[in-house]
Amino acid sequence: MTDNTVDGLRARYGDRWRWLAVCTVMLGTMATVLSATVVNVALHDIMLEFGIRQGQVHWLATGFIAAMTTTMLASSWLLDHFGVRKTLASAMVLFTLISIAGGFAGTPDQLIAARIGQGAMAGLMQPMGMYLVFRIFPRERRGQAMGIYGMGVILAPALGPVLGGFLVDQLNWRFVMFAPAPVTMLGVFMAWRFLPVPPNRPEPYRFDLPGLLLLGATIALALDTLNRMQELAGAELRIGMQALVAAVLLVLFVVRERSARHPLVNIALLRTPAFVYANLGAMALGLALFGSTYLVPLFVQTSLGFSATEAGLLMLPAGIVLGITFPLAGRLADRQSARKLVVFGIAMFAASAMLFAVSDISLAFGWLALWTILGRIGIGFMLPALSTGALNPLRPEQLGAASSTINFTRQLGGAFGVNIVALTVEFGEHSGGLPTINAFHSAWWLIAVFVAVAAFPVWRMRA
Repeated sequence: MTDNTVDGLRARYGDRWRWLAVCTVMLGTMATVLSATVVNVALHDIMLEFGIRQGQVHWLATGFIAAMTTTMLASSWLLDHFGVRKTLASAMVLFTLISIAGGFAGTPDQLIAARIGQGAMAGLMQPMGMYLVFRIFPRERRGQAMGIYGMGVILAPALGPVLGGFLVDQLNWRFVMFAPAPVTMLGVFMAWRFLPVPPNRPEPYRFDLPGLLLLGATIALALDTLNRMQELAGAELRIGMQALVAAVLLVLFVVRERSARHPLVNIALLRTPAFVYANLGAMALGLALFGSTYLVPLFVQTSLGFSATEAGLLMLPAGIVLGITFPLAGRLADRQSARKLVVFGIAMFAASAMLFAVSDISLAFGWLALWTILGRIGIGFMLPALSTGALNPLRPEQLGAASSTINFTRQLGGAFGVNIVALTVEFGEHSGGLPTINAFHSAWWLIAVFVAVAAFPVWRMRA
């Protein structure tokens, strides 16, 4: 029987086993982020095939992120009870099957259900990378490792639209659902070979299912309330009641987490100021990453007349530049102040959003690609520094819960970011049933302001 203990892996592969393990979890991360973004360039074709409006089709993005956000906090319990090897491999298998089923969806509801299922599995996979890096690398090499691992987080949304555009124009939008399946199947094979079994496990404890249900209901109801605001006339009472119920559910969730013996969210972590401030920065990062990735293809296809392939190619230069920049940002995170790197990244992204906000229909493709590059470099500087700033002050036994929490807050920012962006565009100026460039300009200004405001709490993150 193969020895997959840490000592067994080190004996079999030498010190490079750490990097093989990082590449394994990076595959899972790439598949999840790819799935979250690759569908964006297919939204236009999906709207035409099923005869639905932007107010419904955006649930393909929002539903995925909302499900991912909710299940992410369950990964800590799964890691404690089954270890990273079994948890990641099982989630990848289910993710593959759901992706294939979604490609054969016959109705919008079936497609949305598949996207929610993908998101639920993605939520279990995403925290694994950060958890593993901080468990198997020494403190002085974590930033470098996060820089390499983070390439999967950042390059996937940069390259996903390119792949999606090609699949939509050359084949069919359904292939964007099939696309992540080969990646996750390879990941299952690698997980069984390169990931370690846990050296020891804590005493079994009860999973906080009531907390998960309350959290899921709160997020789903809050996002649905925002979605219904796109057709506000005559629905004010229902929207107000839903918002009130969502607020009550949130209060109940907080009460539950404060009283539960083994809560879904480890409240004790919030007593570490650097961790709290890093989570606020992570919310801004999620809004920037997912909000802009949703907005760029829709913006250039709707207002500037780009094809799906052109919209995808717009993201390609950013992916290439980021492939060079991200490992550098990871190394800097080991040597420089985390807050300075994050604030620099925020400034870069806010500048990119403002440049998009003042762009007009005559602007050349090259300039739009440059604005995208600036934004992606900003995001690249934020991720490893936020991770080291949040997790370095913590004890090893806190890393599972902490990695789940900071991934959760990043995805929460993404879920509400996509929804708020969609709402801003829907409320904006329309012509012929489609949003005008002015509607998109408003959305870009909103993103720029939200991300810039996050610089204030991040600056207090002294780590």
